[in-house]
Amino acid sequence: MWLLPALLLLCLSGCLSLKGPGSVTGTAGDSLTVWCQYESMYKGYNKYWCRGQYDTSCESIVETKGEEKVERNGRVSIRDHPEALAFTVTMQNLNEDDAGSYWCKIQTVWVLDSWSRDPSDLVRVYVSPAITTPRRTTHPATPPIFLVVNPGRNLSTGEVLTQNSGFRLSSPHFLLVVLLKLPLLLSMLGAVFWVNRPQWAPPGR
Repeated sequence: MWLLPALLLLCLSGCLSLKGPGSVTGTAGDSLTVWCQYESMYKGYNKYWCRGQYDTSCESIVETKGEEKVERNGRVSIRDHPEALAFTVTMQNLNEDDAGSYWCKIQTVWVLDSWSRDPSDLVRVYVSPAITTPRRTTHPATPPIFLVVNPGRNLSTGEVLTQNSGFRLSSPHFLLVVLLKLPLLLSMLGAVFWVNRPQWAPPGR
């Protein structure tokens, strides 16, 4: 009868001696860092990060080597911080395949058997898709059109249009000149000629 309480006590001691965040969420393409806290009695032990559904059969990814320096395996790195009683795991350049179940673990048992296990705590990693913003296309502003006329010289309409390349024959302003202003100008010229026509007196007067 003492076997079940002993196993329960062993499990609880391992669970309480190491604590992770429970779950973390990162964005695809970015990085995330996981903090795992441990008790002072585990300062001198190696810590490691493994992936799998169960802590007893998870696959180790990266582990410390008893020194306060960064150990790296591909895009995953780990570092122990004894002064803070914690070790950190950083996953860089996340992708959707990185989502899953991971474990913060402390290597206390060198020969695994059915009676012993390393302290561990489950951390679920979630990866959200990257947010893409549509690019805005800007169109250059149309420069204003100015008609440059030399006051010292009388230019014809064709010369004015030739010197000002920005004035197009198909522009609304040109059509307005042709359809409205040109008939008005012709009417005014006709009125002037009519008033100034020569007066012929009948013979004998």
